Amino acid sequence: MTITRQDTEGAGALRGLEDASSSVRLRAALAVGTTPDPGFVGKLVERCAIEPEFFVRDMLTWALTRHPVALTLPELVRELRSERAQARSQALHTLSKIGDRQAWPAISRTLLTDADDEVARSAWRAAVVLAPEGEEPALAAALATQLGRGERETQLSLSRALVALGEAIEPALRTATTAPDPGVRAHALATLRLLRDPDTGFGYAIEEAKRVVALGGSEREGR
Repeated sequence: MTITRQDTEGAGALRGLEDASSSVRLRAALAVGTTPDPGFVGKLVERCAIEPEFFVRDMLTWALTRHPVALTLPELVRELRSERAQARSQALHTLSKIGDRQAWPAISRTLLTDADDEVARSAWRAAVVLAPEGEEPALAAALATQLGRGERETQLSLSRALVALGEAIEPALRTATTAPDPGVRAHALATLRLLRDPDTGFGYAIEEAKRVVALGGSEREGR
């Protein structure tokens, strides 16, 4: 068997993904993506699950998008069942970047309601990208079950995902404005405000919605 220079460079890049220096790992991920090879896919996916640096993970995702979907999609979908939260989150992020709707059936309600906020947020973004036409109302209803969840950053992520679905979210949000939990009602009102006026900042929208809820106001008053 003839070992080519490309084979040697590829093997070196794969080793570089495990280097102690994040800058070396970044360059290695760039090299792997620049010269894609089917043999790189498994290692890239494996590294996504454990890479500690965000900017390196983002380069790993880019490298995976440079490979054929027929190779990457099965590996990434398998990662969605991982016990490691980062593996699930990064696989979802990568699937959203690839954007192939063959992955849609793998975006389960379990992922959309994952106990880990980062996984759930990645699932929300991926679902919006991958949902086939006509699935928006059902997806909106599923996402609406997460209203009121987490801190400001998590709530903003959910609102952005919902707003990206457009008018299909209104029935689910209107229902949520009558929920027993005031946090859910406020989040629903704030998201409706963002849908109607995208230029409204989330901070202002959520504080105004909390004021309306505290005063016993309705969805109409939150407009």
